[in-house]
Amino acid sequence: MSGRPWDERACDDRVRDEGTSDERPVGERVRDDPARGGRSGEEAVRADRVRDEEADEEAVRDHRALAEAFERERARLVRVAYATTGSVAEAEDCVQEAWLRLRGLDDPGAIRDLRAWLTTTVGRLALDALGSARVRRERYVGTWLPEPLVEAAPADDPAERVTLDESVSMALLVVLEQLSPAQRTAFLLHDVFGVPFDEVADVVGRTPAAVRQLAARARRDVELGRPRFPPTIGQQREIAEAFADACQGGDLEGLVALLDPDVRLRGDGGGKVSAVRHIERGAGHVARLLIGFTRRPLRQLRIAQVNGAPGLVVSGADGNLSVVAFTVDAGRITDVDVVRNPDKLTAVHLLDESR
Repeated sequence: MSGRPWDERACDDRVRDEGTSDERPVGERVRDDPARGGRSGEEAVRADRVRDEEADEEAVRDHRALAEAFERERARLVRVAYATTGSVAEAEDCVQEAWLRLRGLDDPGAIRDLRAWLTTTVGRLALDALGSARVRRERYVGTWLPEPLVEAAPADDPAERVTLDESVSMALLVVLEQLSPAQRTAFLLHDVFGVPFDEVADVVGRTPAAVRQLAARARRDVELGRPRFPPTIGQQREIAEAFADACQGGDLEGLVALLDPDVRLRGDGGGKVSAVRHIERGAGHVARLLIGFTRRPLRQLRIAQVNGAPGLVVSGADGNLSVVAFTVDAGRITDVDVVRNPDKLTAVHLLDESR
């Protein structure tokens, strides 16, 4: 009887049964383990490390590609949220939240239509933000106007850019403010941003048939407030420049000639700076108010893109900013909307372009 442990004898029996024998130390046999392709332990560790690094690099590339795809949609998404909420800050918050949700998905690559997914996600977030914003607006001092979306005037030839950006026009936003949140969202997502009714229904929590009715009612109201003969960008810029010259020069007659006889003037000071408290009407009356406002020398005045169309950014003698948006129909100004509430102008800067 041998003195070796039973398990070693059993091991020898298995080796003989398999017709193989390997008397090398265990460490050498492990380094040449066939399961590792005959590689040494160090080589296997290096190979594993390379695979991990390649996987990390692929994840970084996927994340970068996802971020680039998102950035290509950002401007459009901001407009979706802004048209819904009337607030640039809230729109940017909605878009940022959509990015966080997209990045948090287990497999963003499984989304078949990223643009559609982002649009409905931002639409849903904007609808939620609009609900809470309406409660705050009930306590607002004076006339509430949307936070203006101000961009530098385009450098290209206005004749090459004929169409105004109606999706964010002040005229549209003022009309939308009279609609229910569900009507506003249904109209914007479907009619303006091209989202199918089935997907809009998911956003507003209604049936597709109900959403069609919401959009139809909103469409009728929007059509009533839409200019019948809107200007081109070049035409509106000429009117904005003539308006500025008449106001600064105290040209009452010239200003009246630019205004529709039933023109409306709205001002939003938020109770923090002076502004007209109610809607003022009539060309003569509105012209006198505007010239009175600008009779003191202005620090600066420039043409800018205001809600997708040429408007004005004005710095008064007191340093307070005003953003002026125009609605033009058949060559005359039908609405003048002046936003002066400093809380709504934090993102507005006076650029070097001045008059």
